[in-house]
Amino acid sequence: MQTIGGDLTEKSLRAHLEGLPGVDAVGLTARAASLGTRSIKTTSKARALDTIIGLIDLTTLEGADTPGKVHSLVAKAMTPDPSDMSTPRVAAVCVYGDMVPYAVAALGPDSGINVAAVATAFPSGRASLAVKLADTKHAVSAGADEIDMVIDRGAFLSGRYGVVFDQIVAVKEACRRDDGTYAHLKVILETGELNTYDNVRRASWLAILAGGDFIKTSTGKVSPAATLPVTLLMLQAVRDWHKLTGERIGVKPAGGIRSSKDAIKYLVTVAETVGEEWLQPHLFRFGASSLLNDVVLQRQKLSTGRYSGPDYVTVD
Repeated sequence: MQTIGGDLTEKSLRAHLEGLPGVDAVGLTARAASLGTRSIKTTSKARALDTIIGLIDLTTLEGADTPGKVHSLVAKAMTPDPSDMSTPRVAAVCVYGDMVPYAVAALGPDSGINVAAVATAFPSGRASLAVKLADTKHAVSAGADEIDMVIDRGAFLSGRYGVVFDQIVAVKEACRRDDGTYAHLKVILETGELNTYDNVRRASWLAILAGGDFIKTSTGKVSPAATLPVTLLMLQAVRDWHKLTGERIGVKPAGGIRSSKDAIKYLVTVAETVGEEWLQPHLFRFGASSLLNDVVLQRQKLSTGRYSGPDYVTVD
């Protein structure tokens, strides 16, 4: 396997990951529940809603996706609420690799919205490394700003940490553009398949050690997807890494976050765990397809005093 600084071998990687302290599951869930009960006043809620919008990766990942659907997604990303042009734009649109050219063309050069592409045989990750790297390179060459890769959960769960590490390193290198810059790499752990909090902690550290720019909970195709306790645990890993190295790693909960109320719980958890400086698109994202609708409706309610109803937002 690869080495970092010449001293990270399979043996040392295993020793590090298996030497991490066990997760206090009761304490973790209690802490997440406590953070989820924090109330937010009206003025703070308005700011929170705008913050949420600016952190969304607006997503369509269906086998029936078409260029037309991607164009509609981009229009929604750029103008979430046509009745209020002060509404912020989302952080990114997230699509399959073959849809990247259509997203890039629809966004144009100055939208301020990134294009994220899922890769590496998403969502299963069941493919050879050569296929995974080709998948990644194709999306990057098509103009993807970000790559959301999935780890090999089978390798991880069977203790082959070096295999997972080396694949992340290789995919990171495949994110390299012709000009020497890199597309940002989000590493999807698929926490719903990792079975234990201890495994989530190990997978988080593994992804960070291998060079991931973000750690992401889920593909959205497996239940459970994002949960507050799991996201809290991943934020703790990011916090501890920052304390050790000074490097900031992003976190992306994805799948199942549909309401403003739930999204605000995640904002509070981020602020209380790693600090409000993490509430920026390069350090925190929501992976979602329907969350934006609810946030827009809540935003309209604050400004008009009444709910507009679902007919006033686009249907996903």
